[in-house]
Amino acid sequence: MTHCKTVATTVEIFCDGACSGNPGPGGWAALLRQQKAERWLTGAELQTTNNRMELRAALAALQALKVPCVATITTDSQYVQKGASLWLPGWKARGWKTAAREPVANQDLWQQMDQELSRHQVRFIWVRGHTGHVENEACDQHARAAIGALLARAHQPLPESSHAPSRT
Repeated sequence: MTHCKTVATTVEIFCDGACSGNPGPGGWAALLRQQKAERWLTGAELQTTNNRMELRAALAALQALKVPCVATITTDSQYVQKGASLWLPGWKARGWKTAAREPVANQDLWQQMDQELSRHQVRFIWVRGHTGHVENEACDQHARAAIGALLARAHQPLPESSHAPSRT
């Protein structure tokens, strides 16, 4: 489904990030849709920010595409939409500095995004979050579930080592 046959093949991407505290545990989710096929991607980090998770969702979706594609990314993050559509060229021209000459936040992810944007033809669409947009709401639920799964794993006791002394 993510194997675009020609550069004219369109992939719809919907993505969202979430954070429990900012910074704090965070999760992201992306839905890739090509014709009738759909694929979910999710992930989470123990210590992160909301903006980082929003960006990670869009980036992971583009990285999942095996060949160059035409993609539409729908996000509720103006940080991602404006960053990729407006701010990125200026950051690069200034050596990854903002207009205020400060280092670009999440530079590692933005540099990867820059590579993906050179590989794909991408259009970003911003939607207001939590207003009933079906795919955005689903991404939000998946991102929050990713946080829950990460926290559940993080709080599980470590299995006993097979080399531990026996208790007799």
